[in-house]
Order: sequence, then structure tokens, then C-alpha cells
Amino acid sequence: MSMRSGTDYLKSLNDGRRVFLDGETIADVTSHKSLREAARSFARLYDIAAAPDMRERMTFTSPTTGEPVLRAYQIPRSHADLTARRQFSETWAEATFGLMGRTLDHVAGFLCGFAAVPNLFKTAGANFSDAVTSFYQNARDQHLYVSYAIVPPQIDRSKPAHKQSDPTLYAGVVKETDGGIVIAGAQQLATGAIYSDYIHLSCIHPLQPGDENYANSLVVPVCANGVKLYPRRSYAAMASNSFDYPLSSRFDETDSYVIFDNVFVPWEHVFVYRNLELCRDQWWKTPSHLYGNHQAQVRYVTKLRFMIGLAKRINEMTGNDANPAVATVMGELAALVSIYDNMLLAHETTAPIDENGVLWPSRITLYSAMAMQSEFNGRMLEIIRELSGSAMITLPSSVRDFDNPEAARDIERYMRSAATGAKVRMALLRHAWDFIGTEFGSRHQQYEKFYGGASFLIKQNVNRFFDYQRATALVDKALALPPVDGNP
Repeated sequence: MSMRSGTDYLKSLNDGRRVFLDGETIADVTSHKSLREAARSFARLYDIAAAPDMRERMTFTSPTTGEPVLRAYQIPRSHADLTARRQFSETWAEATFGLMGRTLDHVAGFLCGFAAVPNLFKTAGANFSDAVTSFYQNARDQHLYVSYAIVPPQIDRSKPAHKQSDPTLYAGVVKETDGGIVIAGAQQLATGAIYSDYIHLSCIHPLQPGDENYANSLVVPVCANGVKLYPRRSYAAMASNSFDYPLSSRFDETDSYVIFDNVFVPWEHVFVYRNLELCRDQWWKTPSHLYGNHQAQVRYVTKLRFMIGLAKRINEMTGNDANPAVATVMGELAALVSIYDNMLLAHETTAPIDENGVLWPSRITLYSAMAMQSEFNGRMLEIIRELSGSAMITLPSSVRDFDNPEAARDIERYMRSAATGAKVRMALLRHAWDFIGTEFGSRHQQYEKFYGGASFLIKQNVNRFFDYQRATALVDKALALPPVDGNP
């Protein structure tokens, strides 16, 4: 099978999927004015990966077909393999400036993690292990884009799933047949779902006895009968032009509620079925959560490079770059970016290889970075606000102001910088404002704050995996020191 091109990808999205936006049922997400540019951004990623000169960087050889397939689906068995996965994801992240968090390589990492430990799923029956392995291989060899919906709706979080006012509010099984199961209910957050081929439905939140109907892991085609997608407000729809909204016009991947209206799922697409323990363990007793979030940190570090690059260009433009106060603040920003950059590299250098030859990225490094991401990200954005001052909110109303000769003369005279003309200055500051101040920018701040869930949960993960034995051994060694000069 040849590599999937951007054109192939865009054609595949016109498959009858049901997307509801602004009171309409969207017939084709690739042509709708609010959705098409993000679709094209995803398509460009496929074209980058399919380019002949990118073959070594972006692909590896499928052990099934012998054909090149996306490196996002490579299960790492060496540190070099994990480095190669990072370089693949960096290439895509740089093409979107780190602003599209749920590109294909994210959930592909989870599927790799599942397939790396198939025996875990075999504990519930060989058919589940076979389903995991088979779907992973198909997704790999067909270059599929899989998104996921693994968080229950915020209806009544004081009650578990099975005690909600209606048992079909949360997505769960309502019927079993010889050929498969039927799913009804809703799940979120489904970022990028309207642009994907399949949706992985499961639950990463803790479940309890009585919640068995919701303790599943399965995949469904986005175009499956009964699947309905309700994306949030499109920020691209508010972008009047790509000069004034250079980021939101191109990179709004959207987040969606997914409604499963009695959706039939064949057994070959079911990985976990009504199994509380296995639904939990799929994330933690396989490297799935580590692989998926390794990609997420690659994307985040790329976004931070873009962020500090914006700050540097603003300083250069205003003539403040050499100001000692600015240099100090920039040093803090650079330190935080460098910490994340080097923690990402530590995933690889400290990654263990298990008894089956599968490499697992460093848990403690990953979760430590994720634990502080929500706290540091806000500080970094605040630094850019401080550096820009009033610059981002004293711009002309639109690029169209340059079409008015009188306005254009005034703008060029009074709104230029020492280093650039007014239009170049305006273009840079529009990028900064779209990154920070627009609805698109605010969504990204919220996204990073809760990227890994509530920060206290991530910190609990750090606590769970930290090497306290080595730390407390030092304390015990100090306590056992002999007296000095014979004095107790």
C-alpha cells in the first residue's frame, strides 16, 4: 500500500460523518469555511510524511507488508527508536508550530502501547488480544488517523457513572450480541475527532464497582451509523482573514462531544469489555500513556520554542532586546523552555527496556514535566504579556486599513518600529495576539492547564513512581554515621 497523501486523506473525510455546528449538519468538513483550513493543515502533514526525501525520517518498514508506514506507529525497542519517534513528531509539530495537539501521532502512541503488551488484554480472553493487535496493524499499514474520547461528560461528577440520572448519559454498553456490542451515551473531549478516521472510546477516569457497562475500550469509524459529533465554537469561523488571525484561521483542530446513539461495534474492534481492572490497566500496565504523552511533550516543547521565538522577535523589533531588565525576564523564559526541552530528551536517555524488549519512556520524567506544565505555562504567557506591553492592543483594526490611502500613510508613519515597517510589525504582533489573546489563544491556555487532567492527579503519579528508596537510603545512611571523636 502506498503512502497516504494529503489529497487521499481529504477525500476520505467525505464519508457521510455527522457533524453538527452552528445549527447545521455539516456535509463536508473539508469544504466548510469554518473547518476546511484545519483539514488542510492535517492534509499537509500527510504530504510531509509522504515526501520521498523524508522517507527515512518519517517512516519505517511495516513488518507485515514490507511497505513504508508512518513512524508514529513504530513500537520502540531501543533508545534510537524512541529518538526516531521524537524526530517524526517534531517534524509535524514544527509544521503546525505546536498548535495542533491531537495529530495522528498522539493516539497512534496509545495503540502502539496496547500492541506492545498484548498479553495484558489476553487475561480477559484471546479475542481481545487479537483485536488489539489486528487493529493496530491495520491502523499502521493504512496510515489511519485515530482520535479518542476518554473522559465522561461533566453532568454530575458527585456520582459515579452508573448512578447518573439516566444510565445512558455516559457512553456505555447497552446490548450484547453474537457479533458485537451496542454503545449508547456521550463522551468527551474528542479533540480532532471530526478530522479523524476512527474514534477510540474508553475511560481514563477512575471507575468503581457498578460501572462495568462503562469499562470498555473500543474503536469505531467516525462515519459509523449513530455516531454524532458536536464540536465547540469554531475559532476559525471568527477569523475574518489569515493576516489578522494567522494561527486560528489555520490550526483550530476543534474539540467535540461524541454522541453514540446505539452504535454497533463488532467484537474485532473491542479491546476491553465490561472489565474495571483492565480498563484501568490498559493505561498504566502498558506503555500506552507514556508513548502518547511523549508525543504530547514533543509538541509542547515545539510550541514553547515558537513562544520564546515570538518574544525574541518582539524585543528585537521594539529595540528592547539589550535592556538588562528584558534580558533577565527572557533568561527566566529561556530557562523554563530549556527545562522542558531537556526533560523531553531524558525520556529517551533514561528509558528502561522491559523483559520483552519493549522500551518504555521514563515515567518520572514525563509525569514531572506534566505536573508542572499547568503552573509554568501561565507564567510563560505572562512574561510575553509583560514584554509586549500595549503593543498587541494598539494595532490597526484590520489589515484592510492599508487599503485606505490616508489610513495607510498614518499607519506607516506612526505604527512602524525602529527595525521594520508598520505592516511587518503588525504581522508579528498579530501572531502574538492570536497566540495569547484571541479565543484561540485562550483555548490553548486552558488546554495546557488541564492537558493531563487535574494537576493534583499528575502529581500523585509523580509521587507513585519517584525513587523514594534511594532518597530515604541517604537519610538512613546519615542517621547511621558514627559519632565524631568519640562523642555521642
